[in-house]
Amino acid sequence: LVGQELQQYYLRETLEAIHDGSCMIIVATDAPLDARQLKRLARRALYGLVKAGGVSTHGSGDYVIAFSTTPDLRYPYQSDANTVSRKILRDEHLSPLFLAAAEATEEAIYHSLFAAEDMRGYRGDIKALPHENVKEILRRHNLLNHRQ
Repeated sequence: LVGQELQQYYLRETLEAIHDGSCMIIVATDAPLDARQLKRLARRALYGLVKAGGVSTHGSGDYVIAFSTTPDLRYPYQSDANTVSRKILRDEHLSPLFLAAAEATEEAIYHSLFAAEDMRGYRGDIKALPHENVKEILRRHNLLNHRQ
């Protein structure tokens, strides 16, 4: 919607010309999750990319790295024990984390768009989003504070 009104930022017409580019998403949590659960969490972070208007093309290499900072999941460097036991979150409690991963990703994308400045690259100049114009468009379509 905003891209359509600003015209020069709307990418639908140029989608076929986009053959590369990647978005790297990093999800960090202190929840006690194992590798399988972290993989599931990483998949949900991609929903945030989609909600923010991102698209994946044949040549794009979007990926997510998810990790837990919980100290209890770390294997001791040295131990006399032959086995290790760990406490992880039960799967039925993952849904709030899935939602948080998607929302945090979406918010991070918006923050990066609005924090961006004009840039000059080897392919030419890229203008930053005109903040006031975008806010006016969002106001006009009643899209500000839409989660309240």
